[in-house]
Amino acid sequence: MNIRVRGGGELNSAANRNVGSRTAEGLQRVWAPAYALASRNRRLSTAFVYSVVAAASYCGAYLLRFEFAVPPEHRATLALTLPVMIALRLASSYVFGISSGRWRYVGTRDVLRLVVSTVAATAVLFVVTWGVPVSAPVPRSVLIIDLFLFTWLTAGVWISYRTGFEQFRALNGHSGELSRILIVGAGEAGSMLAREVTRSRFRRNAVGFVDDDPAKHHAKLHGLPVFGGVRDLQSIVTKHGIQEIVIAVPSATPRELRRIVEHCEATDLTFKVLPGLTDVYEGKVNWGQVRPLRVEDLLGRDPIALELPELIGDLKGRSVLITGAAGSIGSELTRQVALHRPGTLVLLDQSETGLFELSEQLTDLSPDVDIHFVVADIADEVAVEDVFCRFKPDRVFHAAAYKHVTMMQTNVRQALRNNVFGTMLVAAAAGRHRTEKFVFVSTDKAVSPTSIMGATKRLAEMLIMELQETYPATAFAAVRFGNVLGSNGSVIPIFRRQIESGQPLTVTHPDATRYFMMIPEAVQLVLQASLLPQVRGQIAMLDMGEPVRILDLARNLLRIAGLPHKNGNSVVFTGLRSGEKLHEELLAPGERTLPTTIEKVRIVVSDPTEHNSVVRLLGEWESAFRLGRPDDVLASLKALFPDLDGAEQQVELHEAV
Repeated sequence: MNIRVRGGGELNSAANRNVGSRTAEGLQRVWAPAYALASRNRRLSTAFVYSVVAAASYCGAYLLRFEFAVPPEHRATLALTLPVMIALRLASSYVFGISSGRWRYVGTRDVLRLVVSTVAATAVLFVVTWGVPVSAPVPRSVLIIDLFLFTWLTAGVWISYRTGFEQFRALNGHSGELSRILIVGAGEAGSMLAREVTRSRFRRNAVGFVDDDPAKHHAKLHGLPVFGGVRDLQSIVTKHGIQEIVIAVPSATPRELRRIVEHCEATDLTFKVLPGLTDVYEGKVNWGQVRPLRVEDLLGRDPIALELPELIGDLKGRSVLITGAAGSIGSELTRQVALHRPGTLVLLDQSETGLFELSEQLTDLSPDVDIHFVVADIADEVAVEDVFCRFKPDRVFHAAAYKHVTMMQTNVRQALRNNVFGTMLVAAAAGRHRTEKFVFVSTDKAVSPTSIMGATKRLAEMLIMELQETYPATAFAAVRFGNVLGSNGSVIPIFRRQIESGQPLTVTHPDATRYFMMIPEAVQLVLQASLLPQVRGQIAMLDMGEPVRILDLARNLLRIAGLPHKNGNSVVFTGLRSGEKLHEELLAPGERTLPTTIEKVRIVVSDPTEHNSVVRLLGEWESAFRLGRPDDVLASLKALFPDLDGAEQQVELHEAV
């Protein structure tokens, strides 16, 4: 009679776990006293073990050479040279650092040092015994056999110790059953992680791997099987009683990672990721690096890392001014600049609270940098002039701006006052005080702007290029990039708040797309632009890759939060708001790009006929505001930017621009 039991794989796994637990407990009873004794006298214990191994291998070599019938004359030679061999082995192990190594951490390099040490000791014995007057010299074959025996026996001792230690440590200090984990990825990272989990004090037991490489299927890595591919996850989890999944494929592209995550989701188990390809190259993978999935991991393009070896030479000892220093971009700029040892770092923002919080961070990060915190408005001409007179900055990174599209649609005058007039005041002051470099932080919304915010950013770009001609001693540059993930007011924090409050995620349109960057990546671009000589008087732009659908981003966040992302109630569509585009652009009609010395950074070349005198326009608009004619400003804006969406004419007439 055949009886089929549902979930039988889990019952078998439980039985296997019980057997493994009893075996480990028995090992603990034997291992614990020996380990305690060896730990108290580690150097003496190590020397004793190496002496025993050396004696055993040397005697064994004689026995093998003479087929277990050593002639009397060779027995005398063995007795005479055995102490010499033991002494040479101990001395060689000390010279090559074999005796000081920790056996539980042995690896390939230790085995190589063992081989060199063994060969050296054997060579010395050969020279020493060559001229010794004995009736039966040490046969060369004995030395060769001894060399191999000592190497194998020592390696065997190491492996036995490491195995026993890992089993003892895994059981010691834990009560109850270990969590059974499955590792996705049987490559270098997965291998290191499995080894780390086995040897460390974590309530986890690595059961095996899955990998999409068919050549690895049914193979074993550190004694753990590769069960199959990622698409087999569901059946593997059920059969082997898996309780947790770790994705150890740090080289996976976001698209590949999303595919893996979809299969992990189908198992309804907790899953985490192991990031950090650099750590894999350096052999530093450990369980502490395993973390929950982040939206950056699933982003629709690979983040670009720009190497900045010249940055220390450019900033060291210089006076650096960062406006908008308390904002998302400004604060990251501050942290990265502070690490490159500027002489003076001036941080300007109108947010007192933001600057205070930033000061708390920088106290520990860069205690030796001379940092000044200035609470001021960039549209305050007196305050701006005072900063330049006091600190005489050599570098200016201008990140201060109003950047919320919908908010600026109904606050036109403040958008112009801060983003355009404020930029003109700071940039002109930099030019007058002969600041060497001025870098303006722009946005892709400045391309064919449909919003007031985008229009102000485009005007600021044009202004920067115009001021380059007015102040040739200063190198002006603008940096254009897309949306920044995680910045204040960006879509990610909004989605997270909605998830925490149990609300559906609000998306404007199912087809809406945006270009995305990480905050550190955006800041790297800004810093890189400051180093490029060909960006003088131009706009630098990063190769942003492919745009990402906001809907996909929302679903990825729901996926990370462990919520159903296929449920129609999880996302609601609100419709595009005033000033918003369905798709953002990187280049306007009439613009083209030129390559730079950095592969992923290009220079935007604009149509010269577009360059109206922004300084003259600002003078006219200032007069219009003071005369109470804001409609003239809006009409002028719409004439400049025909795609501009209708903005509410809510302008505070009682304030000076």
